[in-house]
Parts: sequence; C-alpha cells; structure tokens
Amino acid sequence: MHLEQFDAIYQRAAERKGGEAQLELLLSTPLCKDDIAAISDDRWLSAFSMKVFQSGMSWKVVRNKWPNFEELFFGFKIGPLLMLSDEHWEMKSTDKRIIRHHSKVMSIAANAQMIYEAGIEHGSFGKMVANWPAEDITGLWLYLKKHGQRLGGNTGPYSLRQMGVDTFILSSDVEAYLRSYNVIEGGRDTKRSLAQCNQAFAHWQQQSGRCLTHISQIIAFSCGDNRV
Repeated sequence: MHLEQFDAIYQRAAERKGGEAQLELLLSTPLCKDDIAAISDDRWLSAFSMKVFQSGMSWKVVRNKWPNFEELFFGFKIGPLLMLSDEHWEMKSTDKRIIRHHSKVMSIAANAQMIYEAGIEHGSFGKMVANWPAEDITGLWLYLKKHGQRLGGNTGPYSLRQMGVDTFILSSDVEAYLRSYNVIEGGRDTKRSLAQCNQAFAHWQQQSGRCLTHISQIIAFSCGDNRV
C-alpha cells in the first residue's frame, strides 16, 4: 500500500474548490469527546432512525416528516419504547402520519435495545462512542452493524458524522480514491479492507494533524465529480 502524500491531496482539493480558504469553509468539524458523551440516548436513536428511513428515499421527504416520527415514538425516549408490545409496534408501523415501512419501523425497536444495553455497560451510549478509540473507528461501524439493525454499509457512519463524531466515510468518491491506491481491494466492508482504511487514515493523520472528518472530506473534494 503506497499512499499519496496528504499535502498533494490537499493542494488538489484546494485547486478544485477555488483555493485553500474556500476549501476550509467546506469542512465540517466534529464535536469534542465531552460533547459526544453528553448526547442523550434519545438523540442517538432519532439520528439512527432518520438515516435508516433516508436510506433509499428522498432525504428531504424524511426530514419533513420527522416531527411526526418524534411525536409518534415518544421523542425516541428509550424507556417508553422498550415497554411497547409487538401489537403497539405493528400499529405504529401503519400510522399514516409517518412513512409506513414495517421493517424500518421495527429497526427503531432493535436499535433502542442496542442503545439501552450499551448504556448499561458504559453509562450511556454517548459515553461508549466518545471513548471509542479513534484508530479503530471502523470497529464502531461494525458494532452498530452487529448489535443494531439496518445500520450496516454507510448508514451507521453517516449517522455518526451527523451527530458530530469524528469519522471518515466511504462515500463513492472516497472509496474510488482508496481503490485506486489499493487501500481497498475486493469487498469494501471486509475486515481486511476496513483495517487497511484505518491504517491509511492514521497515516494521513500523522502527516497532517487533522481529524478523520477533515481528511475524508478533503479526499472526496480532491477527486470525483465535484469541482467548483
């Protein structure tokens, strides 16, 4: 695995985006660990649920409907949701105020259970995420995929990014770039590919001193179809 120097990636991204100042304006900065730890369990469940519903659907349509989801699912508070019977979940999945998709609605129940169990072990879901080692961020992706429901692929990582967690994302542009340098070979979500990605991003972090979020976004801006 022979990686391009991060300075070269950065300069190419800056040229494509109209200069360094313009590029910096496009970067989103993650929250600090204390702020991540302080996020309440209901906000994690809301974020995961929104991304699950946005998968394969118009993000805007889901966002516009979200106040109805918040109302129907008790503000995504874990305790009340865990007390619902199967019959209650069935009724909620057919409620006309939300997007009626049975398996996506049932993922709310499964992910509420995941968040509850993480809270027992770590104090809260936010504390678990905040203390997850940055050099193994894909381990957190795999945790969400294994213990949650419908959080595999990019759904989990996009949810984490939305919540301010420092993570790279294997968007189509980033994945294509990493494949061009053989960081990813074969399946994108194999343990080998994810370990190679962790290694590459750790290397660029050492070179640049930047967070994973910035590195990921700069790589995306350096390639693909997103010139100014």
